[in-house]
Amino acid sequence: MNEKTSYLRRFVTVSLLVFTLSVSFVGIAQDVTDVRLPDLRDELLARADEDQAARKTAIAWVALHGADGIVDENALDEEEKAAYASLWAKVATVDADNTAWLKGVVENHGWVTYSDVGRDGAGAAWLIVQHADADPSFQRLCLDLMKALPEDEVSQQDLALLTDRVLLAEGKPQIYGSQFVVRDGKWVPLNLEDEENVDARRAEVGLPPMHEYRKLLEALQRGEVEID
Repeated sequence: MNEKTSYLRRFVTVSLLVFTLSVSFVGIAQDVTDVRLPDLRDELLARADEDQAARKTAIAWVALHGADGIVDENALDEEEKAAYASLWAKVATVDADNTAWLKGVVENHGWVTYSDVGRDGAGAAWLIVQHADADPSFQRLCLDLMKALPEDEVSQQDLALLTDRVLLAEGKPQIYGSQFVVRDGKWVPLNLEDEENVDARRAEVGLPPMHEYRKLLEALQRGEVEID
């Protein structure tokens, strides 16, 4: 698969806690006969689908009720506030359940590799831990396990995105610029180390330049990008 096609086949994810976006670029689903743990792969994919379904619903609601895709909670009536809270409560519930389940997987198998569950299954595992913000120590554990694996067994893009997530949670600057927040109506990266050279670091792991990434976030928040 070429880089452009891989770029378009993505998970778009939203963090419940700081409402930042991160994008993972994944390849074509691997044939189930090629993996060691096909049942685990199936469960990972099902849980990733549930994660994305909850977030798609919330993002669609935000696109309809916000200005430029950003919701001012003070401008909502009581019914809208209840709906908004319910949507994100669902996201939190899914995240908590997925995190608890993945902990058991990691305890029994370590971090799952391409050989274990395929590229799509490994991407689904990454998606779950990327959203385990309520348990930063688990995120750090998974990051360290991923780093210890051969490069051909784990997505370097996923590794970069989780690195940023963990560093910010630890009060350190991110290095790949994957975590953004809206300030004064504009998407800006959270605490970023050496911004001048960030595009070079992103290129090393196959991530697009920052200006492309920002445009994607803006389009997503305006509801102009389909997230599948």
